[in-house]
Amino acid sequence: MLPPDSADDFEGLLRVRPLTEDDYDAVVRLQQAGFPGMPPWTPREFASHLAVFPEGQLGVEYQGQIVGSSSSLVVDFDEYGERHDWDAITANGLITNHDGAGDTLYGIEVVVDPTYRGLRIGRRLYEARKALARQMNLRRIIVGGRLPGYAAHAGAMRVPEYVEAVIRADLRDPVLTFQLANGFVVKRIVRDYLPEDDASYGHAVILEWVNLHYSPHPKRRNRATFPVRVCTVQYQMRAVADFDDFARQVEFFVDVAAGYEADFVLFPEMFTLQLLSFLPPQSPGAGVRQLTQFTPELVEMGQRLALKYNVNIVAGSHYTEREDGLYNVATLFHRDGRTDEQAKLHITPSEQRFWGTRAGRAIHVFDTDRGKVAISICYDTEFPEVARIATQKGAQILFVPFCTDNRQGHLRVMRCAQARAIENQLYVVTSGCVGNIPSVENMDVHYAQSGIFTPSDFPFPPDGVAGLCEPNVETVVVADLDLETLRRNRVDGTVRPWRDRRLDLYEVVEKEPPPTPAPPRVVDAVSLGFETTPPREPTHG
Repeated sequence: MLPPDSADDFEGLLRVRPLTEDDYDAVVRLQQAGFPGMPPWTPREFASHLAVFPEGQLGVEYQGQIVGSSSSLVVDFDEYGERHDWDAITANGLITNHDGAGDTLYGIEVVVDPTYRGLRIGRRLYEARKALARQMNLRRIIVGGRLPGYAAHAGAMRVPEYVEAVIRADLRDPVLTFQLANGFVVKRIVRDYLPEDDASYGHAVILEWVNLHYSPHPKRRNRATFPVRVCTVQYQMRAVADFDDFARQVEFFVDVAAGYEADFVLFPEMFTLQLLSFLPPQSPGAGVRQLTQFTPELVEMGQRLALKYNVNIVAGSHYTEREDGLYNVATLFHRDGRTDEQAKLHITPSEQRFWGTRAGRAIHVFDTDRGKVAISICYDTEFPEVARIATQKGAQILFVPFCTDNRQGHLRVMRCAQARAIENQLYVVTSGCVGNIPSVENMDVHYAQSGIFTPSDFPFPPDGVAGLCEPNVETVVVADLDLETLRRNRVDGTVRPWRDRRLDLYEVVEKEPPPTPAPPRVVDAVSLGFETTPPREPTHG
């Protein structure tokens, strides 16, 4: 297809539109023609762009053909500064660092089909970016501009001299000259911005366009901290007289957390098995199914307490009967009355054998008024993929309700929780049960040392522990966790295990939920024909 003879002939024939998955092959062909020798987007990168920030991925269409495209994301530019590189600002090409609360539209690529250059396609893409910045009320647009013309002058001048010559219009650079003509101002020259860019000798120019229509948001503040106060409850399992007796104990700890002005309070896994202490004795499998009758009361209690005390409650976990079986479910009660659920994903052998527990089928991340959080129930935290996927989805705090009966089981959970905090650079809060209920089979003894854990670097406590309960004592621990410190540590920490993942060598990908399997067979004392329960096994963790 031949282009029109002039840009004027193009008027009315072009359409700027959002890119779609069907445009991938066309965009790759465009990149290969426009940037020979540079790697195009991989399918995973392109799909990530569309999933994370579809509004920022634009194409120019002429008679059904993509002849230009651009990609961008939104960031808080102060987190990166003017001496960043392309990998950092794009999260290694995936733009998973896109921040909808940021103040800067960052352009990571504009490409025009060489056959159609000179027909104002690039200008249309830049105008579309400016319109997007105005629409989103962003402070500015920043781009890292290549210097593809420098290679022809590298023997005669240094990069700063070349840039100054282009600014004076003594020389013309295909990229920088175009960006200057579109109202961008040079801020800084950066070395090793894109090392594989041989034509630019790895250099780039950071350029800025200021949105004159920007109106500072009255609620947006440039602040050095974003503290979140968390309270973990090390909860004692004891016999209770009825549900109201149980609810009074729970409310006591919610009241304590609220007294410390906590944003979140975390309870242990399966702390509702305490309710079995006043129910008629049954086999373990039948016993936990008795608990499902209290699910409506538990939900009402959680919502009421979250609203009354103005605190987000991560209510440990509770056995919940669904159409296809029994699940171990943690409920997040938001302080605005909303609820979210996370079912346990990995079921221990004893849970399968005694209770017939089914495995959850999705990893959720929840938006709260104090950041994005995820819940990893006990055994789940021993599988690093779960926390990795949650972090990929934006989780900043991982809550780990657990229930273990001995020190070995507890240490598995605690040490894995600390590992998750370090490798994902996020906060992890654990809460376990202590005490004994001799009348409740397979839940009669407990061991816990609940804690609040951080990454291991200078901005955090020296041992990576923000708070730690005394072992096997009913108590609470409260700590402030700074989400702003966390974000900055991911960008410029002493080590950056989150940013420095080798996504070219490996990746952790969440699959579509598998088909629901048949319910597991419950094997307990009754089904085995015992008059008494079989030998006790370790319960969890």
